[in-house]
Amino acid sequence: MPTDRPQIPKETMANWQQLVDLVAQLADVPASLIMKTDAPDHAVLITSDHPENPYPVGLSFQLNPKLYCQGVFQRDGELVVEDAACDPAWSDNDDMEHAMSFYIGLPLKWPDGSVFGTICVLDRKRNRRALLFREGLAQFARMVESDLALLQEVYLRRALEEKLNETLAQLETRVTDRTRELQETNTALRVLLSSLDDDRKGRDHEIVEQVRSMVLPYLDKARSHLGKGEVQHVYLDLAESNLKEITSSMSDKLNDAFAVMTPTEIEIAQLVMFGKTTKDIAKALSRETSTIDFHRNNIRRKLGLEGRDQNLRTHLIAIS
Repeated sequence: MPTDRPQIPKETMANWQQLVDLVAQLADVPASLIMKTDAPDHAVLITSDHPENPYPVGLSFQLNPKLYCQGVFQRDGELVVEDAACDPAWSDNDDMEHAMSFYIGLPLKWPDGSVFGTICVLDRKRNRRALLFREGLAQFARMVESDLALLQEVYLRRALEEKLNETLAQLETRVTDRTRELQETNTALRVLLSSLDDDRKGRDHEIVEQVRSMVLPYLDKARSHLGKGEVQHVYLDLAESNLKEITSSMSDKLNDAFAVMTPTEIEIAQLVMFGKTTKDIAKALSRETSTIDFHRNNIRRKLGLEGRDQNLRTHLIAIS
């Protein structure tokens, strides 16, 4: 069980005030008290409204063997002192300062059995009516303890709810942080992959250019030194075909396509990719539409689309 306890709300204190006033009236005593214990202090929490009551709220005592309430705690139950002046054990107790020689007290406990305090009645004379009211005082003590149990339950439920909300907030924060970390990681990976892809494309392009500039020309030179019908032509053709096949997957198809086009054809091909019609292109380049059609036919021929029913723009976007 927790060591911290709930505060007693004003509504409960008001109910207890009515209770001790009723106890004082029923038992016909000047002092009916609910005492609160925070060892070693023992203080008046609620006091009956009676002109002869010498115990104001807040009056504090130190627990000691000469204090009536200490006797309640030692017995862990009811303590009855009918006349302290005639009882050696209590003749010099602290309450005799106010001539309170009559005492009946009961312990008040929290639900876990720990001490809350006491409920008691005091008088300056032996009080037969209060003695007859002992069972009633015990019932009032149980009422106070029922209030304590309810307050403790509400307190624990609220503490648990606050802890749950705190845990949920922490989990939400962790999820948010983790999501952000994953997003940042994904972004970093995309940048890295893009960089690697650019590097790969750069290396592939470099290899393709080296094959084109440093290998294929020498194949052509070797072929020119061979006679017609020689078997070496077959091997050279196979070598050239294989090199082109290997480098075709490494080349940038759009750049390769542009490499065989004139500047005007490249410009028209790019406008076609942007969705411009022949009329739009003619207007943009200040040319006749027939001129644009001529260049478009050349572009189709150089792309291998001549005589094929395939959209030029679709093909250019596909190889880009």
